[in-house]
Amino acid sequence: MNRKVLIASLITIFIAIFAFYSFREIQPKEIDNEPDWMNLTEALTVAPESDRLILIDIYEVGCQFCRKMTREVYPSNTIRAVLDRSYYPVKLNGNSNSNRIVYQGEEMTEKEFAGKMGVTAFPFTVIMDSEGNVIDRRRGYLDIRGLAQMLRSAESEMGLQAANLN
Repeated sequence: MNRKVLIASLITIFIAIFAFYSFREIQPKEIDNEPDWMNLTEALTVAPESDRLILIDIYEVGCQFCRKMTREVYPSNTIRAVLDRSYYPVKLNGNSNSNRIVYQGEEMTEKEFAGKMGVTAFPFTVIMDSEGNVIDRRRGYLDIRGLAQMLRSAESEMGLQAANLN
């Protein structure tokens, strides 16, 4: 009897330790050098005053490549330098019916906005001018080089100073 209690106790302790470390690993970690994300309504309000572009990252909760862009691409020094200089970064949940935004005078959910932008897969990246007109949009994961090219292209199209991102 004592042997069964001892074995059961050891198994319970092992499972508790395993669960503790497993749950600790899946907790979201704070990302260093993450952009100062805004909501779209706010970005569209302040962009015309400063003549900056708007970068919109449309993501989905649970999207592996969305998380990868958030953790690896946006915090990179190359991307941050361009975002801080010429863009207002916006992050939208493309499946959210709870958050409401105003775009071109129309109030809608983030999900409706994603549909209006033609989102068919996540992540989806949109660049707008200061008036809210779409300049470029891309579906799928963009690595640092791919996003840098997209940002540089939009800057040059709008006549903004493009940095050397290579």
